[in-house]
Amino acid sequence: MKEQPLRESLENLLSEGQVVDRIWLADRGVKRPLVDYYLRSAALKPIARGAYRRPGPPLKWEHVVYSLQELGYSLHVGGRSALELQGYAHFLSMQGVRQLHVYGVNKLPRWVDQMEAPYRLTLHKVGLFDEPVAEAVTTKPFGHWDWPVRYATPELALLELAAEVKQAADFGVLDKLFDSATSLRPQLLTKLLMACHHVKAKRLFLWFAERHGFDWLKQLEKGAISLGSGKRLIVKSGTLDKKYLITVPRKMMREDTDGFDESFL
Repeated sequence: MKEQPLRESLENLLSEGQVVDRIWLADRGVKRPLVDYYLRSAALKPIARGAYRRPGPPLKWEHVVYSLQELGYSLHVGGRSALELQGYAHFLSMQGVRQLHVYGVNKLPRWVDQMEAPYRLTLHKVGLFDEPVAEAVTTKPFGHWDWPVRYATPELALLELAAEVKQAADFGVLDKLFDSATSLRPQLLTKLLMACHHVKAKRLFLWFAERHGFDWLKQLEKGAISLGSGKRLIVKSGTLDKKYLITVPRKMMREDTDGFDESFL
């Protein structure tokens, strides 16, 4: 095999920092013998069993997320990570991302946990919608290739976090994250809350929004949003909020129920 043309062919096929597997390579005409040749000649480097990249600088988490997207995994940076990385929260370590929260429906490939990296990806499978709401996910360009890495919008990220509240400590974290929710878009929120089938998430989202007294609450299409029926036990030994029929920590219980239309329930 002539090494230089083969290296150039690989460079044209595979961007620096992109992680692929043998199936991806085979679909593009790079069969097993050629993959093995690239590995022997160090044109390809294994990062874990069954996953490869061209030699280069250490992989950033953006490389990994974009690579997963290109491999067909339906996921996005969501929840707390989406808020932190888009400037809506102030918990990001000076050392950068150590744990990246991604949301999706597919189990991640094994190499994601096996690769050596100073960060870890944590997958959240939170079923909020029967069909994805396209406007709820945005992209940010990464690197000189302008790779489009998918992020949850702040509206979606907060709804994702509301769905995952399970104990009193979670209330405190989410309450702080809602501090930055002053400029959420009521039209997008209405669309999300209408499409969302996760009753607890919707009730909690609105409970926090009302607690913070945001102006955009007045612009929601309240009559179009269903909050289901029945009570939801979220915090054991908590207090029942009579408006949203959810249990909340006693110390966070509202002293009044002004600010949101009682016709919701």
